[in-house]
Amino acid sequence: MADTFGQDLVGLLPNLRRYAVSLCRSPDRADDLVQRTCEKALASRAFFKPGTRLDAWLFRILRNTWIDELRRERVQGTRIDIDDAQDLPGTDGPSRAEDRLALSAAGAAIARLPDEQREVLVLVCVEELSYRETADVLQLPIGTVMSRLARARQKLADQLGINPSDERSSSNRKPR
Repeated sequence: MADTFGQDLVGLLPNLRRYAVSLCRSPDRADDLVQRTCEKALASRAFFKPGTRLDAWLFRILRNTWIDELRRERVQGTRIDIDDAQDLPGTDGPSRAEDRLALSAAGAAIARLPDEQREVLVLVCVEELSYRETADVLQLPIGTVMSRLARARQKLADQLGINPSDERSSSNRKPR
């Protein structure tokens, strides 16, 4: 007796698609659901009992796959096709590349700072400790922390070509 499982499965595709469209009300989504159903049916072929109705078995797989998808959506949220979402905020490639270069330059400039300045800069600017907390950690007077931080910031600005006085003066200018 010849095995007709594959042929019978192909013959039932229109029925599966009709049922899938009735469940999800979207032809595209129904096609995906039918495809997943066929994949599961082929993977679980050994569990199909010959002599029983293949269509009922396939409909059950399709329905269970649909229910699993609905549960997954409830947990993950709804999916949005990226092609349908034209107004998503994001960054462009050149901008990201420039940002990476700037970050790399800043990291290298920080690495070139003297240890005592780098340590204060990291504690205050990265770890967000207050001047007092930084002074306590380093067992230094708060004035020393402040002066080391000021020198570290100035060296970074010089190394990165940032002139804080130009930025302040341009932001304080009145429009003409």
